Amino acid sequence: MRHRIPLPDHLGSRFTVAEAAAAGIGQWRSSTPDLDRPFRGVRTKEAPNTFRTLLLSYAPRMLPKHRCIGWTAIRLWGLPASRRWTVDEKLAIAVPRNAAPPRGPRVKGRRLDVERAQTWRVRGIRCVDPIAALFSVAAELTVDEAVIIVDALLTRADNYPALHPWRPVATVTQIEQRLTEWRSFPGSRTVRAALPLAREGVESPKETETRLMIVEAGLPEPVVQHEVREDRRFIARIDLAYPGLQIAIEYEGDGHRTDQDQWRRDIQRTRDLEDRGWIVIRLTQHDLREGKSSFLARLRNAIASRTA
Repeated sequence: MRHRIPLPDHLGSRFTVAEAAAAGIGQWRSSTPDLDRPFRGVRTKEAPNTFRTLLLSYAPRMLPKHRCIGWTAIRLWGLPASRRWTVDEKLAIAVPRNAAPPRGPRVKGRRLDVERAQTWRVRGIRCVDPIAALFSVAAELTVDEAVIIVDALLTRADNYPALHPWRPVATVTQIEQRLTEWRSFPGSRTVRAALPLAREGVESPKETETRLMIVEAGLPEPVVQHEVREDRRFIARIDLAYPGLQIAIEYEGDGHRTDQDQWRRDIQRTRDLEDRGWIVIRLTQHDLREGKSSFLARLRNAIASRTA
């Protein structure tokens, strides 16, 4: 057995066979079992086990007109995905109509007219614009899942979880215009059905999910991100609210539980609202699943108590 010579540090954790050859590494060393081969001509010191490392491993294979699309684009932009990433999920790469799509066990090529999507560099990777990303996965979405993504496209919030900070903010008019340009495509009806249900100013996908659950239960739609002020003094901004009834609905994610400072601020905000006559209903992921009926019953009772 040949001795495995150490690899130069400048090659990093991932490199191409050509880069290894330029560094004086023979082909035999690039083919030893200690290196993973996620894509043809690419070697990594460890098998890519996250979306980011897999995508970076494929980056050297991307040609100038290649663009991420589908779930790959959704995840790259940080848009809320309805399914978790797994190592079995293939990278989706779009090529022009007259080009041959890439193939391989970990990549899936698609054809897309160049003019149908803008090209952005997201974290150094070429990608279609966020609206095109939505359209490219629309066939796999329910209406509610599409609303969650549209809310993320519309928001200007800088604290929306995982969203790329330099993303282009969309408007409903822009999405409608792109629908007209794309005409009929798989999932276009889902996007059209989602648009009237989308709202601006949402700060998390769970806020959207909560709002949709409330409306689908036949209850009035709450206001998104309502600000409470007293003599022009800011008191609180509420995830979802019925201002006329003074009912606040606050979603508590894990960050609210594990971040001590956030937890203290949440308690103080609840006290400030209750001192001013608000009913504050807090919910968690459990209430969106197993505890759904209990949460809705509590909300109904709160509304009834204010309208009796």
